[in-house]
Amino acid sequence: MKLQNGHIIIPADVFSRILEGEEQVNLVYYPERNQLLFAGKSKVFFEKLHKTKWQRLKDKNAQGDKSLFVREILLDYDLDDTDRVLTCEIKTTGIISIELA
Repeated sequence: MKLQNGHIIIPADVFSRILEGEEQVNLVYYPERNQLLFAGKSKVFFEKLHKTKWQRLKDKNAQGDKSLFVREILLDYDLDDTDRVLTCEIKTTGIISIELA
């Protein structure tokens, strides 16, 4: 995954494996860990475990990549908004964890 112009770009292969059929995700940012967590809206347990907000996934291109707008988080927490590849972990529960430091 990468950060590009204030959006996290989710590659088509990750989307099809983890988020297939999802139009929205729940997400939460933990500043003490510099970690953004998100999961498909259908993962009700995630919403119950974390104080989340939902956001619609947008189509990025014809190849099936999706984008998630995170500029607000970057600004609110004074994070680096430089376009770059992001370190991420995909958990077996369907939760995606991204390092934003």
